Amino acid sequence: MRKILQVLLLGIGTIAHVNAQKADDKAYVTSQLDKKYASYCQIAKQIWNYAELGYLESKSSALLQETLRKSGFKVESGVADIPTAFVASYGSGQPVIGILAEYDALPGLSQDSVPYRKPLIEGGTGHGCGHNLFGTASVAAGIALKDWLLQTKRAGTVRVYGTPAEEGGGGKVYMVRAGLLKDVDAVIHWHPGDGNSADASTCTAVIQGMFRFYGKTAHAAGAPERGRSSLDGVEALNVMVNMMREHVDEKSRIHYVITKGGLAANVVPDFAEVEYMVRHPDVTEVKQIWERVIKAAEGAALGTGTTMKYEVITGIYGLLPNETLAKAMHSNLQKLGGVSYNAEEMAFANKLRVSFENAKIPPLSRASEVQPYRLSHFPASTDVGDISYVVPTAGLSTATWVPGTAAHTWQAVAADGMSIGYKGMLLAAKTLATMGVDLFTQPELLSRAKAEFQQKLDGVKYVPLIGDRKPPLDYRKGL
Repeated sequence: MRKILQVLLLGIGTIAHVNAQKADDKAYVTSQLDKKYASYCQIAKQIWNYAELGYLESKSSALLQETLRKSGFKVESGVADIPTAFVASYGSGQPVIGILAEYDALPGLSQDSVPYRKPLIEGGTGHGCGHNLFGTASVAAGIALKDWLLQTKRAGTVRVYGTPAEEGGGGKVYMVRAGLLKDVDAVIHWHPGDGNSADASTCTAVIQGMFRFYGKTAHAAGAPERGRSSLDGVEALNVMVNMMREHVDEKSRIHYVITKGGLAANVVPDFAEVEYMVRHPDVTEVKQIWERVIKAAEGAALGTGTTMKYEVITGIYGLLPNETLAKAMHSNLQKLGGVSYNAEEMAFANKLRVSFENAKIPPLSRASEVQPYRLSHFPASTDVGDISYVVPTAGLSTATWVPGTAAHTWQAVAADGMSIGYKGMLLAAKTLATMGVDLFTQPELLSRAKAEFQQKLDGVKYVPLIGDRKPPLDYRKGL
């Protein structure tokens, strides 16, 4: 009996020692982030000022790469035929833990960091999705893990992926296709938001492309019979797709915008262009709807006497959730807590909320809370989805925006460029770093995540929706 008791006590002591060591490891990475917080705020603000569009993020990418190089990472630039994409690595051997970093802005969202509408440049670009914070926090977490690996002399590799053009350009898809994640054991990421959560999320798959119609110019009044209107082709396509909406699954989303429609009303246009996006939670359904849009475009060209060409700009999968990793991420977020506002930030938030038009605005206390873990779905899309189909992946969101703020708005841009956004950024970096400690120190966590990953795939073979096309490096040029 005494021997059994001694064995039990030894086991309890071992567990206590392991837990204490884990707490020390996590305290170390969070303290490293606290020490460098001011410098990371400066980096986030600089990228916020750059506000570079997808595939054009040369200064933002260079700044993050230089930050990683100075911290001891080996950086490979221009990967996957994308000048602004990079892979930064530190360490050696397994496990290999990947951290995703985004840094592209959005067109038309220029805004000062004030709680009222004030564009810095009328019609200019702005970080309405917080990717200035996203990229900075991910780099910060990678550096904190690198410092910890160095201090503890632990084997393993931390790898930061600089992923351009998330906003419609699908940069990660091309990086997956290039095989840049084939040896990675797990990927972690985050995204700005108006609350703190680490759910096992799904989202919609999407195919995005351009339909271009070619006709014949003519004087619209003097010789209209000699013209063939490319704009008629675009409008005929749009009419047919709008009729098709009644006959697709209710979870579908179809969006379009006419990007070019002619130059003068009295000239029959010989070129017109429309951009389409098709979404659905099931990637198979997306493919089928997209084929129907193509057929409608062919019919529109036939009926208007024009010709049509289409180009797939990007196609991305929905997220494949991994509950094993998501629950571990949630545990780390819960221990760290939410974001608290000082008096100045509270005043900023209250002034900003006056501009909200939605009927139900969550209380400001939402920023300080961590939402319960759940299985969730959001109807938008992210190119993280393709990564989640090739490696176990988990993410989180933190309160970088005033509660009630919608993404892709000037209110989001305003918070992304000041202390409210920076506090959420720090929380995200700490959660990623502490989650990284778990992944490096708990091989059983990775084993369970990989087993779930294979089960969720259920034999599905990942095939990129983009085919063999090259990255659309000019899709944001001229905006």
